[in-house]
Amino acid sequence: MVLLLLLSAIVDFSAGLVIQRGYKKVGLYLSILFNLGILCYFKYSYFIASNFTNLSDVLGVNIDYSSKFINIALPIGISFFTFQTMSYTIDVYRGKVQANKNFIDFACYVTLFPQLIAGPIVRYAEIETELQHKNISLDRFYDGCRRFIIGLSKKMLIANNCAFFADAAFSLPNNELSMLVAWVGIICYALQIYFDFSGYSDMAIGLGLMFGFTFPENFNYPYIAKSIREFWKRWHITLSNWFKDYLYIPLGGNRQGATKTYINLIIVFSLTGLWHGASWTFLIWGLWHGLFLIIERLGFDAILKKYNVLSYFYTLLVVLIGWVFFRSDTISQATNFILKLFDFKTQTNYEFFDFYFTKEVIIALIIGVCLATPLYKYILDYFNVKSKQSTTYKSYLVINSLSLLLLFWTCYYYIATNAYNPFIYFKF
Repeated sequence: MVLLLLLSAIVDFSAGLVIQRGYKKVGLYLSILFNLGILCYFKYSYFIASNFTNLSDVLGVNIDYSSKFINIALPIGISFFTFQTMSYTIDVYRGKVQANKNFIDFACYVTLFPQLIAGPIVRYAEIETELQHKNISLDRFYDGCRRFIIGLSKKMLIANNCAFFADAAFSLPNNELSMLVAWVGIICYALQIYFDFSGYSDMAIGLGLMFGFTFPENFNYPYIAKSIREFWKRWHITLSNWFKDYLYIPLGGNRQGATKTYINLIIVFSLTGLWHGASWTFLIWGLWHGLFLIIERLGFDAILKKYNVLSYFYTLLVVLIGWVFFRSDTISQATNFILKLFDFKTQTNYEFFDFYFTKEVIIALIIGVCLATPLYKYILDYFNVKSKQSTTYKSYLVINSLSLLLLFWTCYYYIATNAYNPFIYFKF
């Protein structure tokens, strides 16, 4: 991992200098080939080989391609740092930034650990100035600590408790999975993945503030979106913007007619799905979102704008069903789970519910649903507009600080007593 990061820093640093000296395409291709090459080798080689093996079995050739790649370990965060470094060389190629001539500064950007392994994806241009002139102050350090504790709490107190039920629901044999368990399971998973991933982003942004860096926001209440198009402006914002700026627009975006736009959307969301994992389920998850983006562009968005309530339910339903593919190991598991969401025949196993639907899960669900909306933000805004000398504002500061300490202590207790709970996005 360390050697790969150093190699990535050396290659992209060199590619930037090559571009700056006028050999623009040579430097650009060097960077893209290297980054996509290591990404394909470490992440997709087994997936590609196993599919060739399956195809050869169908054709009666029976050649095992996959065994040569089965032991390749996936470097943690490879999808994030390869996209970050590619954005640097592409921006140098486009003339948006100058090539960095200080390898230490550039290596710092490549290996910047807070957001290195699970985002947000930070472009070089966004922290170019701070690499040389870090903005460190006591206020920013306090804000960083506050953001870190909030992120840690999202992960430990909400995501992990929701995961307890979601993991159990997705592990049930198909004949024991009822409609009620399936719906609660997928809602728990939706909250788990949101608070797990946004919690990591908060921690990364908080650590960045402590060290003098300002990282971009990665989430903006995605579950209140009123369309899939809006959802992708609120979910994993840095990835969405990366694909838009470095793939969708270069492909032609929506400037070459409706048919070309739809093709571009299919390409972008196919790759978005595969970016998350080398599996057919991730590909289908990406295509699922791309399909509804096309449906909205075909005119459905005009209907959604007329009916607010319908738009919320529609978006949530599409996103929740999409998460089934994202969470499932196989297409057949995902298909069976989706069928169970609308199966009125299977009786609910209430013993399962009694065991897995604990008080912690219920509390995490209630708090998770509330925090998935801007309710907490409205409360903060209410106090922040008060006079800093007012009793109300001073009381708010005291309560806020004590609450953060309580959250931090509770997280520490969970970490000390719970088993290993890695972030979901580590594997991407």
